[in-house]
Amino acid sequence: MNVPDQFDLSGRIAVVTGGTRGIGLAIAEGLASTGATVVPTSRTESDVEAAIQTVESHGVDSLAVPTDVTDDDDVRALFEQTADAFGGIDVVVNNAGVNPASALGRPENVDPEGYDFVLDVNLRGAFRCAQEAAAYLGESDGGSLINIASVGGLVGLPRQHPYVASKHGLVGVTKSIALDWAPDVRANVVAPGYVATELTAEVRENDTLRQSIVDRTPLDRFADLAELAGPVVFLASDAASYVTGTCLAVDGGWTAR
Repeated sequence: MNVPDQFDLSGRIAVVTGGTRGIGLAIAEGLASTGATVVPTSRTESDVEAAIQTVESHGVDSLAVPTDVTDDDDVRALFEQTADAFGGIDVVVNNAGVNPASALGRPENVDPEGYDFVLDVNLRGAFRCAQEAAAYLGESDGGSLINIASVGGLVGLPRQHPYVASKHGLVGVTKSIALDWAPDVRANVVAPGYVATELTAEVRENDTLRQSIVDRTPLDRFADLAELAGPVVFLASDAASYVTGTCLAVDGGWTAR
């Protein structure tokens, strides 16, 4: 098989949580553009429907299953309905994540409920999805679990303690999953740096904050959304058939310092 063919995801079925905007939607589009059937999901039905239109514009099928990753029944329904509709599941991308204002600040000021909410979505939610997806991925010929963490899963970030805890946990638990699921299913992490999305708009509009991040990033800029899609397509594809238990930092060199 030549190298371009290794990236072809035709016939693969992929689920992307948090897949209706920002990084998640870019990942869903990237998977669809290489031939995968993609089910992008989030809690809001209108967002799911809009994302499906984007995915289907690439000539692939999709399915609307709005999902709250903190709800066991929702997550179970997501994977059951996807497998029933398309005959299985080959790729799961856990991208759903939050970092609300209630969870920001100095350690002594962090709201306990905000802390718990961040871990429930970012860490427990991803693990919940992995648990429900396990049987389907195990039946796939080349199942791939890809968890989206952050540079905050590799280094500290001031005033983002619950977020950092959740992302460090996600990196660690993915490595453990990779050991338990090998050789049948591969499990990897992508750790983005700062990306130009709606969520970072306020930071990018603040000259001081934006410049501090750019100065800390060797590539001297925020990432474009499309630059997150390629690494995920790689990890989902046969090109990464010998890659498991690893964390791929897509951070412009942030963690190299």
